[in-house]
Amino acid sequence: MSAAARPPARIRLGMVGGGEGAFIGGVHRMAARLDDQYSLLAAAPSATPERALRSGRALGLDEARIYTDYEVMARAEAARDDGIEAVAIVTPNHLHAPVARAFLKAGIHVICDKPVALSSRQARELQRLAVRQGRLFAVTHNYAGYAMVRQAREMVRRGQLGELRLVRVEYAQDWLAEPLEASGHKQADWRTDPARAGAGGCIGDIGTHAYQLAEYITGLTPTSLCAELSTFVADRALDDHVQVMLRYANGARGTLWASQVATGHENDLRIAVYGSRGGLRWRQQQPEQLHWTVLGQPAQLLTRGGPANDAAAQRVTRLPAGHPEGYLEGFATIYSEIAQHLRAARPGGARAERAANFPTLADGLRGMQFIEAAVASSRRGGRWVRLPAAA
Repeated sequence: MSAAARPPARIRLGMVGGGEGAFIGGVHRMAARLDDQYSLLAAAPSATPERALRSGRALGLDEARIYTDYEVMARAEAARDDGIEAVAIVTPNHLHAPVARAFLKAGIHVICDKPVALSSRQARELQRLAVRQGRLFAVTHNYAGYAMVRQAREMVRRGQLGELRLVRVEYAQDWLAEPLEASGHKQADWRTDPARAGAGGCIGDIGTHAYQLAEYITGLTPTSLCAELSTFVADRALDDHVQVMLRYANGARGTLWASQVATGHENDLRIAVYGSRGGLRWRQQQPEQLHWTVLGQPAQLLTRGGPANDAAAQRVTRLPAGHPEGYLEGFATIYSEIAQHLRAARPGGARAERAANFPTLADGLRGMQFIEAAVASSRRGGRWVRLPAAA
């Protein structure tokens, strides 16, 4: 095979977190593999040596590249000729910023789960460091990778809805309706601990996904909000239910509801956007469908892979219509778009597609500002709080 025809080398990927008993680490690994864009070569899956070794062996890693200390990993991988190009951070929230900082300082690109830090101050510091080091910092708001989310975003950008008036976004779950943290449940334990999850519980875990999805589709960033954060499970240290009202600069109004105690809901993220000429509705549990209504006309159902799909949806569609795509494919879209930019960062790398619209640290910073404003509003009895202007 000639050099011109040879496929580009896979991105050399590392991972911090995602060891035994973890959920999201496995999702990241599957997403990275789906389009064959990455090779996982190194990891610090646990700070416990025995667990780290078992986890790394299970992933087929060279034992010399299984670490227990992320700072050691960053220095060691940066010193190798075949060292990792990017690291995926899939730890509890309190480690996101320090791990990202260590790898950015070592000159390694960062792919981080949300939220990117425990405060907007930390997020700004990471932003400055990433710019100074000339390194990419991507945030895995995976719902931005769904084909029909891209379709909705393009229809809004093209003006098909007219002037936007109303935004309604909801993310409902019921898995924390009981005090799982008291039973030692690993995922519940850290998500309900302020020291590891941060100032927000439900609002940081799933509320930020809802917030980012609304911003991604509409292109609107709220100017102010009014929030009530509630805790229904006794002795729980963080919120498990959130209600937020949003105001936008163009006069539009929004509502955000997120709950992890909504009995009967599994992973029910949905959004509706209404404008002067039409409205859109999308639900994550039925991701192949986008409901579209033009004012005064019958409702239409657009489906992924259908003839009405825009180029924005077509470019992230892998299978023909009727062959369902969903959570892993949406996650993989984000990873594959990141891979384009990582290859572009290589010496002599080809320019990445302009249509690669994955979330970045700027999204992560706005997510942190949203969490902080909502917590502040709730603590003040639901007073309106202004949000910083979008950078």
